[in-house]
Amino acid sequence: MVAARMAPAPAARPQNLFTRDDVFGDLVLDADVVIIGSGAGGATLAAELAEGGLDVVVLEEGGYHTTSEFNGNASAAVRKLYRDGGATMAFGDPPVLYQEGRAVGGSTVINGGMSWRTPEKILDRWYREANLDGIRAKDMEPWFERVERRLHVRHQDPESIGKDNELLKLGADRMGWKVIPNLRNQVHCPGSNNCAFGCPTGAKQSALVSYVPRALHFGARLYADVRVERITRHGKRATGVIGHVLGADGRRHRVAVRAKLVASACGAIHTPALLSRSGIVSPSGQLGGNLSLHPNTKVVAVFDQDVRGWEGVHQAFQVREFQDEGFLFAAVNIPPSIIAMTTRHWGAELGELMHDYDKMVVAGMLVEDTNMGRVRTINGRPQAFYQLSDFDADKLKRGVALLSELLFAAGAKKVLLPFEGVGDLHGPDDVRRIFASTIPKRTMEVVTVHMMGTARMGRDRDRAVTDDYGFVHDAAGLMVADASLFPTPIGVNPMETIQALATRAAAHILDTPARLR
Repeated sequence: MVAARMAPAPAARPQNLFTRDDVFGDLVLDADVVIIGSGAGGATLAAELAEGGLDVVVLEEGGYHTTSEFNGNASAAVRKLYRDGGATMAFGDPPVLYQEGRAVGGSTVINGGMSWRTPEKILDRWYREANLDGIRAKDMEPWFERVERRLHVRHQDPESIGKDNELLKLGADRMGWKVIPNLRNQVHCPGSNNCAFGCPTGAKQSALVSYVPRALHFGARLYADVRVERITRHGKRATGVIGHVLGADGRRHRVAVRAKLVASACGAIHTPALLSRSGIVSPSGQLGGNLSLHPNTKVVAVFDQDVRGWEGVHQAFQVREFQDEGFLFAAVNIPPSIIAMTTRHWGAELGELMHDYDKMVVAGMLVEDTNMGRVRTINGRPQAFYQLSDFDADKLKRGVALLSELLFAAGAKKVLLPFEGVGDLHGPDDVRRIFASTIPKRTMEVVTVHMMGTARMGRDRDRAVTDDYGFVHDAAGLMVADASLFPTPIGVNPMETIQALATRAAAHILDTPARLR
Protein backbone atom coordinates (compact mmCIF):
# COMPACT_ATOMS: atom_id res chain seq x y z
CA MET A 1 0.00 0.00 0.00
CA VAL A 2 1.37 3.40 -1.01
CA ALA A 3 1.09 6.10 1.61
CA ALA A 4 -0.79 9.20 0.54
CA ARG A 5 1.36 12.24 -0.10
CA MET A 6 0.31 15.60 1.22
CA ALA A 7 0.02 18.42 -1.31
CA PRO A 8 2.88 20.90 -0.99
CA ALA A 9 2.07 23.85 1.20
CA PRO A 10 1.71 27.12 -0.69
CA ALA A 11 4.77 29.33 -0.50
CA ALA A 12 4.56 32.06 2.09
CA ARG A 13 3.94 35.45 0.52
CA PRO A 14 6.96 37.74 0.85
CA GLN A 15 6.85 40.54 3.36
CA ASN A 16 5.79 43.88 1.82
CA LEU A 17 3.91 42.20 -1.06
CA PHE A 18 0.16 42.73 -1.00
CA THR A 19 -2.64 41.40 -3.21
CA ARG A 20 -6.38 41.96 -3.55
CA ASP A 21 -6.86 39.59 -0.61
CA ASP A 22 -5.29 42.18 1.68
CA VAL A 23 -7.51 45.10 0.65
CA PHE A 24 -10.81 45.83 2.40
CA GLY A 25 -11.07 49.57 1.89
CA ASP A 26 -9.60 52.55 0.10
CA LEU A 27 -5.83 52.99 0.35
CA VAL A 28 -3.82 56.19 0.55
CA LEU A 29 -0.05 55.65 0.47
CA ASP A 30 2.95 57.96 0.60
CA ALA A 31 6.34 57.23 -0.92
CA ASP A 32 9.40 58.84 -2.41
CA VAL A 33 8.81 56.96 -5.68
CA VAL A 34 5.81 55.16 -7.14
CA ILE A 35 6.45 52.77 -10.02
CA ILE A 36 3.69 51.43 -12.27
CA GLY A 37 4.65 47.97 -13.48
CA SER A 38 6.89 45.26 -12.04
CA GLY A 39 8.56 43.86 -15.16
CA ALA A 40 12.07 44.30 -16.52
CA GLY A 41 12.11 48.08 -16.04
CA GLY A 42 9.87 48.55 -13.03
CA ALA A 43 11.30 45.81 -10.82
CA THR A 44 14.89 46.79 -11.65
CA LEU A 45 14.26 50.46 -10.89
CA ALA A 46 12.47 49.54 -7.65
CA ALA A 47 15.29 47.32 -6.42
CA GLU A 48 18.02 49.82 -7.21
CA LEU A 49 16.19 52.76 -5.62
CA ALA A 50 15.10 50.81 -2.55
CA GLU A 51 18.65 49.60 -2.00
CA GLY A 52 19.72 53.24 -2.29
CA GLY A 53 17.47 54.12 0.65
CA LEU A 54 14.38 55.52 -1.06
CA ASP A 55 10.84 54.63 -0.04
CA VAL A 56 9.38 52.84 -3.07
CA VAL A 57 5.86 51.66 -3.89
CA VAL A 58 5.28 49.41 -6.92
CA LEU A 59 1.81 48.95 -8.37
CA GLU A 60 1.20 45.94 -10.63
CA GLU A 61 -2.00 45.33 -12.56
CA GLY A 62 -1.52 41.57 -12.74
CA GLY A 63 -1.65 38.99 -9.99
CA TYR A 64 1.06 37.44 -7.86
CA HIS A 65 1.91 33.86 -8.85
CA THR A 66 4.64 31.70 -7.34
CA THR A 67 6.98 29.25 -9.05
CA SER A 68 4.99 26.38 -7.55
CA GLU A 69 1.98 27.42 -9.68
CA PHE A 70 3.86 26.96 -12.98
CA ASN A 71 3.23 23.39 -14.07
CA GLY A 72 3.34 23.24 -17.87
CA ASN A 73 -0.39 23.80 -18.35
CA ALA A 74 -0.09 26.25 -21.23
CA SER A 75 -3.79 27.04 -21.45
CA ALA A 76 -4.05 27.97 -17.77
CA ALA A 77 -0.80 29.94 -17.90
CA VAL A 78 -1.95 32.02 -20.87
CA ARG A 79 -5.13 32.95 -19.03
CA LYS A 80 -3.42 34.10 -15.84
CA LEU A 81 -0.02 35.39 -17.02
CA TYR A 82 -0.79 37.04 -20.38
CA ARG A 83 -2.72 40.22 -20.98
CA ASP A 84 -6.03 39.40 -22.70
CA GLY A 85 -4.97 35.77 -23.03
CA GLY A 86 -2.24 36.71 -25.49
CA ALA A 87 -4.82 37.72 -28.09
CA THR A 88 -3.90 41.39 -28.56
CA MET A 89 -2.92 42.74 -31.95
CA ALA A 90 -1.62 45.76 -33.78
CA PHE A 91 -4.00 46.66 -36.61
CA GLY A 92 -2.43 46.78 -40.03
CA ASP A 93 -1.60 44.79 -43.12
CA PRO A 94 -0.93 42.18 -41.88
CA PRO A 95 -2.28 42.41 -38.33
CA VAL A 96 0.53 41.63 -35.88
CA LEU A 97 -0.36 39.57 -32.81
CA TYR A 98 1.62 40.60 -29.75
CA GLN A 99 1.93 39.17 -26.26
CA GLU A 100 2.52 40.93 -22.96
CA GLY A 101 2.95 39.57 -19.47
CA ARG A 102 0.42 40.69 -16.88
CA ALA A 103 1.65 39.47 -13.51
CA VAL A 104 4.16 40.34 -10.81
CA GLY A 105 7.40 40.17 -12.78
CA GLY A 106 5.73 41.33 -15.99
CA SER A 107 6.83 39.88 -19.31
CA THR A 108 10.03 38.51 -17.76
CA VAL A 109 7.84 35.73 -16.32
CA ILE A 110 6.86 34.56 -19.81
CA ASN A 111 9.86 35.44 -21.97
CA GLY A 112 12.59 33.04 -23.10
CA GLY A 113 15.24 34.50 -20.81
CA MET A 114 17.56 35.75 -23.57
CA SER A 115 19.94 38.33 -22.13
CA TRP A 116 21.82 40.28 -24.78
CA ARG A 117 23.48 43.64 -24.51
CA THR A 118 22.36 46.36 -26.89
CA PRO A 119 24.55 46.03 -30.01
CA GLU A 120 27.30 48.64 -30.10
CA LYS A 121 26.18 49.93 -33.48
CA ILE A 122 22.73 50.65 -32.01
CA LEU A 123 24.16 52.56 -29.06
CA ASP A 124 26.35 54.55 -31.45
CA ARG A 125 23.25 55.36 -33.49
CA TRP A 126 21.42 56.56 -30.38
CA TYR A 127 24.41 58.72 -29.49
CA ARG A 128 24.48 60.31 -32.96
CA GLU A 129 20.80 60.58 -33.83
CA ALA A 130 19.21 61.20 -30.41
CA ASN A 131 22.19 63.14 -29.03
CA LEU A 132 22.21 61.02 -25.87
CA ASP A 133 25.05 61.30 -23.37
CA GLY A 134 26.46 58.32 -21.48
CA ILE A 135 24.90 55.83 -23.86
CA ARG A 136 27.81 54.41 -25.85
CA ALA A 137 29.13 50.91 -25.21
CA LYS A 138 31.94 52.01 -22.86
CA ASP A 139 29.47 54.13 -20.87
CA MET A 140 26.91 51.32 -20.60
CA GLU A 141 29.47 48.64 -19.67
CA PRO A 142 29.06 48.97 -15.86
CA TRP A 143 25.26 48.89 -16.10
CA PHE A 144 25.27 45.78 -18.29
CA GLU A 145 27.76 44.12 -15.95
CA ARG A 146 25.63 44.92 -12.90
CA VAL A 147 22.50 43.45 -14.52
CA GLU A 148 24.35 40.34 -15.69
CA ARG A 149 25.69 39.68 -12.20
CA ARG A 150 22.24 40.07 -10.66
CA LEU A 151 20.64 37.73 -13.22
CA HIS A 152 23.42 35.14 -13.54
CA VAL A 153 23.61 35.66 -17.31
CA ARG A 154 25.50 32.78 -18.90
CA HIS A 155 25.37 29.97 -21.44
CA GLN A 156 23.28 26.87 -20.91
CA ASP A 157 24.68 23.74 -19.30
CA PRO A 158 25.28 21.39 -22.28
CA GLU A 159 23.09 18.61 -20.87
CA SER A 160 20.05 20.92 -20.91
CA ILE A 161 20.12 21.44 -24.69
CA GLY A 162 17.43 19.48 -26.52
CA LYS A 163 17.28 17.81 -29.90
CA ASP A 164 15.41 20.67 -31.58
CA ASN A 165 18.23 23.11 -30.83
CA GLU A 166 20.87 20.55 -31.77
CA LEU A 167 19.19 20.19 -35.17
CA LEU A 168 19.07 23.97 -35.63
CA LYS A 169 22.80 24.16 -34.95
CA LEU A 170 23.47 21.15 -37.20
CA GLY A 171 21.69 22.84 -40.09
CA ALA A 172 23.59 26.10 -39.55
CA ASP A 173 26.90 24.26 -39.38
CA ARG A 174 26.16 22.38 -42.59
CA MET A 175 25.29 25.65 -44.31
CA GLY A 176 28.48 27.22 -42.98
CA TRP A 177 26.53 29.91 -41.13
CA LYS A 178 27.46 31.68 -37.90
CA VAL A 179 25.62 30.20 -34.91
CA ILE A 180 26.28 31.16 -31.30
CA PRO A 181 25.15 29.82 -27.91
CA ASN A 182 22.47 31.94 -26.32
CA LEU A 183 23.09 33.98 -23.21
CA ARG A 184 20.22 33.53 -20.76
CA ASN A 185 19.37 34.72 -17.26
CA GLN A 186 19.41 31.36 -15.53
CA VAL A 187 21.00 29.31 -12.77
CA HIS A 188 21.58 25.74 -14.04
CA CYS A 189 18.36 25.65 -16.03
CA PRO A 190 17.36 21.98 -16.43
CA GLY A 191 15.71 22.57 -19.80
CA SER A 192 11.99 22.06 -19.18
CA ASN A 193 11.18 24.33 -22.16
CA ASN A 194 8.36 26.00 -20.26
CA CYS A 195 9.79 29.53 -20.27
CA ALA A 196 6.80 31.06 -22.02
CA PHE A 197 4.36 29.72 -19.41
CA GLY A 198 6.24 30.42 -16.18
CA CYS A 199 9.47 28.67 -15.20
CA PRO A 200 8.47 25.68 -13.01
CA THR A 201 11.92 25.37 -11.41
CA GLY A 202 12.81 28.98 -10.64
CA ALA A 203 16.04 28.59 -12.61
CA LYS A 204 15.12 31.39 -15.00
CA GLN A 205 15.95 34.60 -13.18
CA SER A 206 12.84 36.54 -14.09
CA ALA A 207 12.05 39.68 -12.14
CA LEU A 208 9.66 37.54 -10.08
CA VAL A 209 12.57 35.66 -8.49
CA SER A 210 15.35 38.26 -8.78
CA TYR A 211 14.64 41.97 -8.73
CA VAL A 212 11.23 41.81 -7.02
CA PRO A 213 12.52 39.92 -3.94
CA ARG A 214 15.52 42.25 -3.81
CA ALA A 215 13.27 45.31 -3.89
CA LEU A 216 11.08 43.88 -1.13
CA HIS A 217 14.13 43.00 0.97
CA PHE A 218 15.22 46.63 0.91
CA GLY A 219 11.79 47.85 2.01
CA ALA A 220 9.87 48.49 -1.22
CA ARG A 221 6.15 47.77 -1.05
CA LEU A 222 4.47 46.00 -3.97
CA TYR A 223 0.70 45.97 -4.50
CA ALA A 224 -0.53 43.43 -7.06
CA ASP A 225 -3.99 43.49 -8.74
CA VAL A 226 -4.00 47.31 -8.90
CA ARG A 227 -5.02 49.01 -12.13
CA VAL A 228 -3.64 52.55 -12.34
CA GLU A 229 -6.06 54.91 -14.03
CA ARG A 230 -4.11 58.13 -14.14
CA ILE A 231 -1.15 60.11 -12.90
CA THR A 232 -2.07 63.01 -10.62
CA ARG A 233 -0.46 66.39 -11.26
CA HIS A 234 -0.07 69.85 -9.82
CA GLY A 235 0.52 72.06 -12.83
CA LYS A 236 3.25 70.36 -14.82
CA ARG A 237 4.54 68.31 -11.87
CA ALA A 238 3.50 64.71 -11.32
CA THR A 239 2.39 64.15 -7.73
CA GLY A 240 1.32 60.50 -7.65
CA VAL A 241 -1.21 58.10 -9.12
CA ILE A 242 -4.84 57.07 -8.73
CA GLY A 243 -5.99 53.49 -9.36
CA HIS A 244 -8.27 50.82 -8.03
CA VAL A 245 -8.35 47.22 -6.88
CA LEU A 246 -11.19 44.72 -6.71
CA GLY A 247 -10.77 43.77 -3.07
CA ALA A 248 -11.25 40.56 -1.13
CA ASP A 249 -14.76 41.72 -0.28
CA GLY A 250 -15.66 41.88 -3.98
CA ARG A 251 -15.90 45.67 -3.94
CA ARG A 252 -13.88 48.15 -5.95
CA HIS A 253 -11.54 50.17 -3.74
CA ARG A 254 -9.60 53.28 -4.62
CA VAL A 255 -5.82 53.26 -4.39
CA ALA A 256 -3.97 56.58 -4.24
CA VAL A 257 -0.22 57.01 -3.96
CA ARG A 258 1.38 60.39 -3.28
CA ALA A 259 5.01 60.51 -4.38
CA LYS A 260 7.85 62.84 -5.30
CA LEU A 261 8.63 60.82 -8.43
CA VAL A 262 6.32 58.79 -10.68
CA ALA A 263 7.80 56.15 -12.99
CA SER A 264 5.78 54.48 -15.72
CA ALA A 265 7.08 50.99 -16.50
CA CYS A 266 3.98 49.62 -18.21
CA GLY A 267 5.59 48.72 -21.53
CA ALA A 268 5.55 50.37 -24.92
CA ILE A 269 1.82 49.80 -25.41
CA HIS A 270 0.46 50.92 -22.05
CA THR A 271 2.91 53.66 -21.03
CA PRO A 272 1.74 56.08 -23.75
CA ALA A 273 -1.88 55.31 -22.90
CA LEU A 274 -1.33 56.03 -19.19
CA LEU A 275 0.42 59.30 -19.96
CA SER A 276 -2.23 60.33 -22.48
CA ARG A 277 -5.22 59.69 -20.25
CA SER A 278 -3.39 61.61 -17.49
CA GLY A 279 -3.28 64.71 -19.69
CA ILE A 280 0.47 64.51 -20.41
CA VAL A 281 1.23 66.17 -23.73
CA SER A 282 4.68 65.84 -25.27
CA PRO A 283 5.97 68.99 -27.03
CA SER A 284 7.33 66.66 -29.73
CA GLY A 285 3.96 65.18 -30.61
CA GLN A 286 5.74 61.81 -30.50
CA LEU A 287 4.03 60.22 -27.48
CA GLY A 288 2.72 56.89 -28.78
CA GLY A 289 4.63 57.26 -32.04
CA ASN A 290 7.81 55.52 -33.20
CA LEU A 291 6.37 52.06 -32.40
CA SER A 292 8.66 49.25 -33.56
CA LEU A 293 7.81 45.59 -33.15
CA HIS A 294 10.61 43.26 -34.29
CA PRO A 295 8.19 41.26 -36.49
CA ASN A 296 8.53 37.53 -35.89
CA THR A 297 7.35 34.57 -37.91
CA LYS A 298 7.82 30.83 -37.59
CA VAL A 299 8.24 27.69 -39.67
CA VAL A 300 7.46 24.14 -38.58
CA ALA A 301 9.79 21.41 -39.81
CA VAL A 302 8.89 17.71 -39.62
CA PHE A 303 11.70 15.17 -39.35
CA ASP A 304 11.70 11.38 -39.61
CA GLN A 305 13.28 11.04 -36.17
CA ASP A 306 12.07 11.78 -32.67
CA VAL A 307 12.78 15.38 -31.66
CA ARG A 308 10.64 15.78 -28.52
CA GLY A 309 11.01 19.55 -28.57
CA TRP A 310 9.51 19.92 -25.12
CA GLU A 311 12.68 18.36 -23.71
CA GLY A 312 15.53 20.83 -23.48
CA VAL A 313 15.92 24.54 -23.11
CA HIS A 314 14.09 27.25 -25.03
CA GLN A 315 16.41 28.84 -27.62
CA ALA A 316 19.83 27.42 -26.75
CA PHE A 317 21.33 28.95 -29.91
CA GLN A 318 20.88 31.90 -32.22
CA VAL A 319 21.87 31.86 -35.89
CA ARG A 320 23.58 35.23 -36.42
CA GLU A 321 24.77 34.81 -40.02
CA PHE A 322 22.33 37.44 -41.27
CA GLN A 323 22.32 39.84 -38.32
CA ASP A 324 23.72 42.64 -40.49
CA GLU A 325 20.69 42.19 -42.76
CA GLY A 326 18.44 42.54 -39.72
CA PHE A 327 17.27 39.05 -38.82
CA LEU A 328 18.05 36.18 -36.42
CA PHE A 329 16.95 32.53 -36.24
CA ALA A 330 16.23 30.37 -33.17
CA ALA A 331 14.40 27.17 -32.23
CA VAL A 332 11.30 27.72 -30.10
CA ASN A 333 9.15 24.81 -28.96
CA ILE A 334 5.40 25.55 -29.03
CA PRO A 335 2.65 23.44 -27.38
CA PRO A 336 0.62 21.24 -29.73
CA SER A 337 -2.59 23.23 -29.21
CA ILE A 338 -0.95 26.39 -30.54
CA ILE A 339 0.66 24.55 -33.45
CA ALA A 340 -2.71 23.08 -34.40
CA MET A 341 -4.41 26.47 -34.11
CA THR A 342 -1.92 28.29 -36.33
CA THR A 343 -1.21 25.71 -39.04
CA ARG A 344 -3.03 25.93 -42.37
CA HIS A 345 -4.21 22.30 -42.22
CA TRP A 346 -7.67 21.02 -41.31
CA GLY A 347 -9.55 17.80 -40.60
CA ALA A 348 -7.81 14.48 -41.24
CA GLU A 349 -4.80 16.28 -42.69
CA LEU A 350 -4.36 18.19 -39.42
CA GLY A 351 -4.73 15.00 -37.42
CA GLU A 352 -2.05 13.31 -39.50
CA LEU A 353 0.24 16.29 -39.08
CA MET A 354 -0.20 16.49 -35.30
CA HIS A 355 0.48 12.75 -35.04
CA ASP A 356 4.09 13.78 -35.80
CA TYR A 357 4.26 16.48 -33.13
CA ASP A 358 7.11 14.65 -31.43
CA LYS A 359 9.10 14.92 -34.68
CA MET A 360 8.70 18.69 -35.11
CA VAL A 361 11.20 21.51 -34.86
CA VAL A 362 9.58 24.92 -34.55
CA ALA A 363 11.99 27.65 -35.60
CA GLY A 364 11.42 31.39 -35.62
CA MET A 365 13.00 34.48 -37.06
CA LEU A 366 13.18 38.03 -35.72
CA VAL A 367 13.33 41.00 -38.09
CA GLU A 368 14.74 44.39 -37.14
CA ASP A 369 11.98 46.50 -38.66
CA THR A 370 12.37 49.67 -40.71
CA ASN A 371 8.81 50.98 -40.43
CA MET A 372 7.24 52.60 -37.38
CA GLY A 373 3.69 52.37 -36.08
CA ARG A 374 1.75 54.22 -33.41
CA VAL A 375 -0.18 53.57 -30.21
CA ARG A 376 -3.37 55.62 -30.03
CA THR A 377 -5.42 56.03 -26.86
CA ILE A 378 -9.10 55.37 -27.56
CA ASN A 379 -11.54 55.77 -24.66
CA GLY A 380 -8.59 55.55 -22.32
CA ARG A 381 -7.29 52.27 -23.74
CA PRO A 382 -4.33 51.74 -26.06
CA GLN A 383 -4.64 50.45 -29.59
CA ALA A 384 -1.54 49.77 -31.66
CA PHE A 385 -1.45 50.44 -35.41
CA TYR A 386 1.44 49.10 -37.45
CA GLN A 387 2.00 48.67 -41.16
CA LEU A 388 4.64 46.15 -42.25
CA SER A 389 6.76 47.82 -44.92
CA ASP A 390 7.30 46.20 -48.31
CA PHE A 391 11.00 46.10 -47.52
CA ASP A 392 10.45 44.21 -44.26
CA ALA A 393 7.92 41.88 -45.93
CA ASP A 394 10.62 40.97 -48.44
CA LYS A 395 13.00 40.36 -45.51
CA LEU A 396 10.43 38.00 -43.99
CA LYS A 397 10.23 36.07 -47.25
CA ARG A 398 14.00 35.88 -47.57
CA GLY A 399 14.42 34.90 -43.94
CA VAL A 400 11.81 32.14 -44.16
CA ALA A 401 13.48 30.80 -47.30
CA LEU A 402 16.91 30.75 -45.64
CA LEU A 403 15.54 29.18 -42.47
CA SER A 404 13.82 26.49 -44.55
CA GLU A 405 17.11 25.73 -46.31
CA LEU A 406 18.79 25.37 -42.92
CA LEU A 407 16.14 22.93 -41.71
CA PHE A 408 16.37 20.81 -44.85
CA ALA A 409 20.15 20.76 -44.40
CA ALA A 410 19.52 19.39 -40.90
CA GLY A 411 17.40 16.56 -42.33
CA ALA A 412 13.83 17.89 -42.36
CA LYS A 413 11.38 16.06 -44.62
CA LYS A 414 8.73 18.77 -44.71
CA VAL A 415 8.53 22.45 -43.80
CA LEU A 416 5.27 24.31 -43.09
CA LEU A 417 5.32 28.01 -43.94
CA PRO A 418 3.62 31.04 -42.32
CA PHE A 419 2.40 32.17 -45.76
CA GLU A 420 -0.95 31.36 -47.32
CA GLY A 421 -1.03 29.95 -50.84
CA VAL A 422 2.52 28.61 -51.06
CA GLY A 423 1.92 25.15 -49.63
CA ASP A 424 4.25 22.92 -47.67
CA LEU A 425 7.84 22.46 -48.80
CA HIS A 426 9.11 18.89 -49.28
CA GLY A 427 12.74 19.56 -50.12
CA PRO A 428 15.28 22.32 -50.68
CA ASP A 429 14.29 22.69 -54.34
CA ASP A 430 10.79 23.74 -53.20
CA VAL A 431 12.20 26.81 -51.45
CA ARG A 432 12.24 28.72 -54.74
CA ARG A 433 8.42 28.67 -54.64
CA ILE A 434 8.56 31.29 -51.90
CA PHE A 435 10.07 33.77 -54.34
CA ALA A 436 8.02 32.57 -57.33
CA SER A 437 4.73 33.10 -55.47
CA THR A 438 2.88 36.35 -54.92
CA ILE A 439 2.42 36.53 -51.15
CA PRO A 440 0.18 39.43 -50.09
CA LYS A 441 1.18 40.85 -46.73
CA ARG A 442 -2.30 40.22 -45.35
CA THR A 443 -1.70 36.45 -45.72
CA MET A 444 1.47 36.44 -43.60
CA GLU A 445 1.33 35.14 -40.03
CA VAL A 446 3.31 37.72 -38.03
CA VAL A 447 3.68 37.92 -34.24
CA THR A 448 5.90 39.74 -31.78
CA VAL A 449 6.84 40.01 -28.12
CA HIS A 450 9.17 43.03 -28.55
CA MET A 451 7.27 46.32 -28.52
CA MET A 452 9.51 49.39 -28.35
CA GLY A 453 9.85 53.10 -28.86
CA THR A 454 6.62 54.95 -27.99
CA ALA A 455 8.21 57.42 -25.53
CA ARG A 456 11.63 57.61 -27.11
CA MET A 457 14.64 59.21 -25.50
CA GLY A 458 16.35 62.22 -27.02
CA ARG A 459 17.99 65.47 -25.99
CA ASP A 460 15.75 67.53 -28.30
CA ARG A 461 12.34 68.00 -26.66
CA ASP A 462 10.89 68.82 -30.07
CA ARG A 463 11.77 65.35 -31.40
CA ALA A 464 11.64 63.09 -28.33
CA VAL A 465 9.34 62.36 -25.39
CA THR A 466 11.96 61.70 -22.70
CA ASP A 467 15.50 62.85 -21.93
CA ASP A 468 18.79 60.95 -21.56
CA TYR A 469 17.57 59.15 -18.42
CA GLY A 470 13.90 58.66 -19.25
CA PHE A 471 12.48 61.81 -17.62
CA VAL A 472 9.52 63.16 -19.56
CA HIS A 473 10.19 66.49 -21.24
CA ASP A 474 7.96 69.28 -19.91
CA ALA A 475 6.62 67.18 -17.00
CA ALA A 476 8.55 67.40 -13.72
CA GLY A 477 8.69 64.37 -11.45
CA LEU A 478 7.69 61.92 -14.19
CA MET A 479 9.82 59.31 -15.92
CA VAL A 480 9.55 56.20 -18.08
CA ALA A 481 11.44 52.94 -17.40
CA ASP A 482 10.57 50.41 -20.11
CA ALA A 483 11.14 49.69 -23.81
CA SER A 484 9.15 52.80 -24.72
CA LEU A 485 12.45 54.63 -24.32
CA PHE A 486 14.23 53.02 -27.28
CA PRO A 487 14.91 55.59 -30.03
CA THR A 488 15.17 52.74 -32.58
CA PRO A 489 14.65 48.98 -32.67
CA ILE A 490 17.70 47.10 -31.41
CA GLY A 491 17.64 43.84 -33.39
CA VAL A 492 18.08 41.58 -30.34
CA ASN A 493 15.98 40.59 -27.33
CA PRO A 494 15.31 43.82 -25.38
CA MET A 495 15.16 42.67 -21.74
CA GLU A 496 18.75 43.42 -20.77
CA THR A 497 18.66 46.79 -22.50
CA ILE A 498 15.58 47.75 -20.47
CA GLN A 499 17.22 46.61 -17.23
CA ALA A 500 20.52 48.35 -17.95
CA LEU A 501 18.74 51.62 -18.74
CA ALA A 502 16.69 51.30 -15.53
CA THR A 503 19.85 50.64 -13.50
CA ARG A 504 21.54 53.65 -15.10
CA ALA A 505 18.50 55.84 -14.40
CA ALA A 506 18.36 54.71 -10.76
CA ALA A 507 21.99 55.67 -10.23
CA HIS A 508 21.28 59.07 -11.77
CA ILE A 509 18.32 59.62 -9.42
CA LEU A 510 20.33 58.64 -6.36
CA ASP A 511 23.17 60.92 -7.44
CA THR A 512 20.82 63.83 -8.24
CA PRO A 513 18.62 64.60 -5.21
CA ALA A 514 17.01 67.47 -7.10
CA ARG A 515 15.12 64.88 -9.16
CA LEU A 516 13.00 64.21 -6.05
CA ARG A 517 12.09 67.80 -5.26
